[in-house]
Order: sequence, then structure tokens, then C-alpha cells
Amino acid sequence: MNITTSTTTDRARKELSWQESALCAQTGPEFFFPEPGSSTREAKRLCGACEGRIACLQYALTHDERFGVWGGLSEKERHRLRRAGG
Repeated sequence: MNITTSTTTDRARKELSWQESALCAQTGPEFFFPEPGSSTREAKRLCGACEGRIACLQYALTHDERFGVWGGLSEKERHRLRRAGG
């Protein structure tokens, strides 16, 4: 592994470190990736109690995650946030 690869790997690990303590890691994906038209209420409730919520939302916005609940926001809510410039 060269220095560039090592630095990139270290950066990726740090960027995702919030996932280690995230509440979503302790539950199933069905909460965070519900069927179309299903409620996102349970996922948002878990996100609201998660210490990694802000990092999760930042990750989703940075990586243009288009599906599921990330950082307590649904796809539509993240889209609105991006359009508003936030």
C-alpha cells in the first residue's frame, strides 16, 4: 500500500467512524429504507436519539444519498435542504 492509498483509507475510516456507535447499526435496515409510502417515523425517532445524527446527515448530503433516512431526514427532506442551499 502506498502513502496515497493509506491516507485515503484513513480518511474514509475517519469519515465513517460515526457508524460504530450509530443506533441504526443496532437495528434492521427496514426502519431506514422503508417501502415506498411507508412511515419513516420510527427511523426518525431513532435518529433523534443518536449521537451520530449530524455526522450521518453530513455524510448523506456529501455523498448524495438518495434513498432512506439519513441523519433524521427522509429523501425528500434532504432534497429540500440541498435546494435551499443548506
